[in-house]
Amino acid sequence: MIQKLIFIFILFCGSAQASESEPLYNWFKPLEIWSQQPSHVVTFVIVLLALSFLGFFYRKKLQKWNNLAPSPKLGILSSFDFLSNYIFNLAKSVMGEDLAIRHFPYVFYVFLLILFCNLLGAVPGFFPPTANLNTTLAFGLLTFLYYNIYGIIRQGPIKYAKHFFGPVAYLSFLILPIELVSHVVRPIALALRLRGNISGDHLVLEIFSNMVPYIVPVIFLGLGIFVAFIQAFVFSLLTMVYISMASHSEEH
Repeated sequence: MIQKLIFIFILFCGSAQASESEPLYNWFKPLEIWSQQPSHVVTFVIVLLALSFLGFFYRKKLQKWNNLAPSPKLGILSSFDFLSNYIFNLAKSVMGEDLAIRHFPYVFYVFLLILFCNLLGAVPGFFPPTANLNTTLAFGLLTFLYYNIYGIIRQGPIKYAKHFFGPVAYLSFLILPIELVSHVVRPIALALRLRGNISGDHLVLEIFSNMVPYIVPVIFLGLGIFVAFIQAFVFSLLTMVYISMASHSEEH
């Protein structure tokens, strides 16, 4: 269910025409012409289909693996196990075990989706969806809606709204606009941070690949893969922090 909601929301919000520079050549131009969608939408659908296939393959592998110990071989099973355990342990340290168990599916799926979108920029001829502001803003708005809706459900609308006015009644006229601005800025900051880092890294790799097509781009390719992991990690970490704050907003 989470996967379907993420797909529909991001596909809807990211369907605007791209204003960023796209690769001079790509392998999916016929899909763009046929679907009449810009590059970031087409590549996002490709990433979603790839993740769905990997998830199906992982489930089949998991059903055949009867041993409780992790798989000793480096592959899809061990890679997913490592990433999921790492993100879950991080979620426990940030949100607590109860919230980590409840929100892990959303946080981990967003992490994988952003990671695969970022890594697509390392493939020649592919445009990373997260290099487009429409896609990253959709991710930011989705997280914004997710943690606010959860906060309202957990505490009730009246109790959740109280933290916007601050702990002291006579200072509420000062605290309210500050809290509103800080919350409104969150999805924009998430979107700009992710888009800026990925588009900048993709642009640097493309420039050096055109200038020196041998050996030198490998350095920037490795740096780009590192940035792809870091940005997915930062987005997921901030998502955990926002969920935790919304769950305990009466204490802030």
